[in-house]
Amino acid sequence: MPFARLATATTPTCHIGLGLAAVGRPGYINLGRDEDLGDDRSVETLRARTHELLDAAYAQGVRYFDAARSYGRSEEFLADWLKDRPGPDDIVVGSKWGYTYTADWSTDAEKHEVKDHTLATYERQRAESDALLGDRIDLYQIHSVTPDSPALTDKELHAKLAEAAAQGLTVGFSTSGPAQAEAIRAALAVTVDGEPLFRTVQSTYNALETSAAPALAEAHDAGLTVIVKEGMANGRLAGPHAPAVMKDIAERTGLGCDAVALAVILRQPWAGVVLSGAATVNQLASNLHAAVVDLDDDQLSRLATLVEEPHAYWERRAQLPWH
Repeated sequence: MPFARLATATTPTCHIGLGLAAVGRPGYINLGRDEDLGDDRSVETLRARTHELLDAAYAQGVRYFDAARSYGRSEEFLADWLKDRPGPDDIVVGSKWGYTYTADWSTDAEKHEVKDHTLATYERQRAESDALLGDRIDLYQIHSVTPDSPALTDKELHAKLAEAAAQGLTVGFSTSGPAQAEAIRAALAVTVDGEPLFRTVQSTYNALETSAAPALAEAHDAGLTVIVKEGMANGRLAGPHAPAVMKDIAERTGLGCDAVALAVILRQPWAGVVLSGAATVNQLASNLHAAVVDLDDDQLSRLATLVEEPHAYWERRAQLPWH
């Protein structure tokens, strides 16, 4: 399994990965994005920004990079970067299929992505990912599985995914929505020829949304690598948008709210990789300080008061505008 490469790393940042959702396309739902990216969001500008972030992340010990078919040109940008740096063999690359990017490099499209978990979409998007990243893809994940996803019950799809796994590809899934725990447990039960199909799970978990934690612990105990996304709740836990409790604790630690938010996740014994969604090199540097944040019991108790009811959290997320 490719994540074994990370197990031998000794840098404090080895459990932090870089997700490319925020820089692979001109529009996304992160708060503060207008200030982060400015007005020039041409393909070449975002390509250069992505490469700058990847360079900075690798130099500071980050070894897992996460893309998706629906993240605009994220796979293309990552593939270009990897071609220019053929030497490092300690990088783990993950991507996802199941959403098609439909915004045509616009920030005000009616729909930015369309979800489809059918076998036909898997085969089309797998070919698209392979054309860009080829054998550099270590992990291929079903994007945003929910309890009603046909990907949980489609035996023909399962057979194709198991075939890919037999050829060396790690197969995983990500989750979203208020029923993440239910989706995780349903995915854990999926087997092909008596063997579990999935080897990784990527879920939303942060100081506001903790409902998936018990299921993620079960996934970890079952041998899956747990990847955590949206650790800063799409910017709600960063900088000026953070709750007062988070700001106070950050001030006392001498670091940013973002570092505190990610440190909360890194403390979880089941968290294998925690993603930074940084859009600037300065944000990335601040995020990586999470590895050295030491939170005491009182601070953790105060942060626990921020937890929201899952449906309320996901309703709020759905209302965030695409910037």
